[in-house]
Amino acid sequence: MPRNPRNQIYPANEDLPAARGGGPLVRLWRIRTELLMLAALALFTLTVLGATREGQWVPFVLLTSAISVPAVTRTGRNWITAHFWCVVSRHRLQRVCLETTMHTRAGRIPLVLWITPTTTGEKALILTRAGICAEEFEAYSEEIAAACWARSVNVYRHRTRAHLLIVEIVRRDEVPGAASPGLDRLYGRHAWVSLRPDLEEPPDLRTPVMVPQVG
Repeated sequence: MPRNPRNQIYPANEDLPAARGGGPLVRLWRIRTELLMLAALALFTLTVLGATREGQWVPFVLLTSAISVPAVTRTGRNWITAHFWCVVSRHRLQRVCLETTMHTRAGRIPLVLWITPTTTGEKALILTRAGICAEEFEAYSEEIAAACWARSVNVYRHRTRAHLLIVEIVRRDEVPGAASPGLDRLYGRHAWVSLRPDLEEPPDLRTPVMVPQVG
């Protein structure tokens, strides 16, 4: 079966610049989760050291309990695992864009505006660049699924704003209670269109609401 022509949108003999990760602000945005975790860890360490030096053990006990108690409960472990996979999938999506032709001629890749857990995996809201559309993500769905170590990937485009799309990563059977409201409450069922005729619209998306403008 021949590959979708969107998998190779640039002529083979065209000398294109190498894909790049963007400027400093864009790079910081992409590692925002890791930076926040490092800042929280540094604050926690400084607080604990200051409390123990002054002989105040109550703050130390409270802080360690706030971290350890959620980790030993099923709900806490599920939350940590679900958000860990969100971070992994965000980086893997960016890597697929860099390694394929899902970037502009200047080397800029789409922005992952937000990614949230679902009952079957993750769901990412993506802002495309000029020259890239939702159909290209659909053409690369198998590559995205392989990069994210998932079963499959579903792509949905916004009905009125073609530069917005959702990439749904399916990595497991449905797990009740594993999802976060996230995108499902911000964006309604009728706001998104599946790119596969045999695939219905996301069953877990609610009543449509106004989509915020993206500058």
